[in-house]
Amino acid sequence: MSGFDYREELKKIPHKPGVYQYWDSENELIYIGKAKDLRNRVGSYFIKDYGINAKTRVLVSKIRKITFTIVDTEVDAWLLENSMIKKHQPRYNVMLKDDKTYPWIIIKNEPFPRIYWTRRLIKDGSKYLGPYASVSMMHTILNVVREAYPLRTCNLDLSKEKIDAGKYKVCLEYQLGNCKGPCQNLQTLEDYNQSIEEIKDILNGKTGDIIKNLRAVIDRAVKELDFETAHKLKRKFDLLDNYQHKSTVVNSSITEVDVFNIASEEKYAFVNYLKVMHGTIIQTQTIELKKRLDESDEELLTLAISEFRLRYGSTSKEIIVPFAIDLEDASAIKFTIPKLGEKKKLLDLSAKNVMFFKTEKMEQYEKLNPDVRTDRLLTKMMTDLRMNQLPRHIECFDNSNFQGKYPISAIVVFRDAKPSKKDYRFFNVKTVEGPNDFATMEEAVHRRYRRMLDEGGDLPQLIIIDGGKGQLSSALKSLRLLGIDKQVTVIGIAKRLEELYYPGDQYPLYLDKKSETLKIIQQLRDEAHRFGITAHRKKRDKSTLATELELIGGIGSTTAQKLLKYFKSVKKIREASEAELMEVANTKQTKAILAYFAAKDA
Repeated sequence: MSGFDYREELKKIPHKPGVYQYWDSENELIYIGKAKDLRNRVGSYFIKDYGINAKTRVLVSKIRKITFTIVDTEVDAWLLENSMIKKHQPRYNVMLKDDKTYPWIIIKNEPFPRIYWTRRLIKDGSKYLGPYASVSMMHTILNVVREAYPLRTCNLDLSKEKIDAGKYKVCLEYQLGNCKGPCQNLQTLEDYNQSIEEIKDILNGKTGDIIKNLRAVIDRAVKELDFETAHKLKRKFDLLDNYQHKSTVVNSSITEVDVFNIASEEKYAFVNYLKVMHGTIIQTQTIELKKRLDESDEELLTLAISEFRLRYGSTSKEIIVPFAIDLEDASAIKFTIPKLGEKKKLLDLSAKNVMFFKTEKMEQYEKLNPDVRTDRLLTKMMTDLRMNQLPRHIECFDNSNFQGKYPISAIVVFRDAKPSKKDYRFFNVKTVEGPNDFATMEEAVHRRYRRMLDEGGDLPQLIIIDGGKGQLSSALKSLRLLGIDKQVTVIGIAKRLEELYYPGDQYPLYLDKKSETLKIIQQLRDEAHRFGITAHRKKRDKSTLATELELIGGIGSTTAQKLLKYFKSVKKIREASEAELMEVANTKQTKAILAYFAAKDA
């Protein structure tokens, strides 16, 4: 790195928590990171044996200057890193793919406050609740509030002076019962503000206390025979009780927690957030992160947690996560990894949300760019099957015979996870007598790849053998004989339990029944079986027809095959004229054929 000595730079960096920034030769900020020990973390980028990946090596090669900011704790570094990334958006940092402006519910800072939704935050002393990633959820909450609490919707200046001066008259909303008429002193400010306080509790998930108090007031009104008041309050009670039952997902003893879960792909990650107050989810959102340096799930989740907590202004002391987060200085925050109970239920709910979002997003990407799906699928297969290269070319073998007769070995080929039917082949077995599946497999594999090597063809990355350990061993014997057993991955699939066998492994590999890798393997196996059965049936039918022709005196197997090849069927041979038969058979054979079918028709 010309003009840059990282050793000298490291000497200037202290062993303290903070945020570091990397700059390139054009003085452009290219990466921001956090650390609980700045010198150790920065130094790790320049250690050759540290295990950094190729993308990170490219980043390091571009570094020409290092700056840093010291903070008191690792949590401070965590929060500062997030705000700096959002502000500068460096090239090599994770990109938060979320450019939407989400709505808020505002309680306006004014006499007799209005409640409505907005996308603009103005520093005028008003209280903003949100943001709401789900607009429909926000409207549902507002509808409940408006039905349960008559509030004004006008934008009049309801100062005490103007109301006392009689400047306003009640409007249609008052006549409809949607407003209590504070503009004409028909509702006191204290009564109105009591409603506002209850609405704040509802928006913060504290509906239980309001319902409890309402029940007590209704019971008192009934005892005092004030049935009109009881009836009005009962309607509000039913609205809030119904809303609480729909919104409460766990025990209300879980007062305030943040819940996070993550789902990753090769290039993208998705993080879901649930904010839970008194057993009720009051905020939820899932965001997408685009990876830049093969970041780990822990790094991505840590970044997302700080982003969500800043975005929603969360001060929850407990955060529920799927795995440990390394923040040693986070004494004010408790990270919980639940295994059972209500908190595990919340974590599972977050997992369902993030998986649904991930599936939906990936389907959108794959529709727009089919190569994305292919690369993802091949990468998953490579990982699941413990391969060191993408299985772009796969071949699958299957044997077929009928009581040891008419043996066929079929090969189907998939390229980029799709059938390549022009490359399908089948072998008529030559060296095997009787029903010997192992020997048949050994011959087919040897003939297939002997010819491929002779013709200079490209070997597949993956070979699948339809069968268990026996068939796999037979295939491997031929591959070793050809000297290519180390160049390809070969596995066997047993039909009964969909077990995958590897050479030398005592125990089989079981893939998830819903795994895309297993589905591709099953498709290959089924396609090989179908193709083999079709080829076997044709050979058997042809042999059966040839056998019938051989019953005719003077017709041997060679002539019978020639006749079938020329006429295509016994029916056409039966209907052929003498001149047509003479095209294939000699005079004596022609007369014998005509006499045979004439006798059958008599």
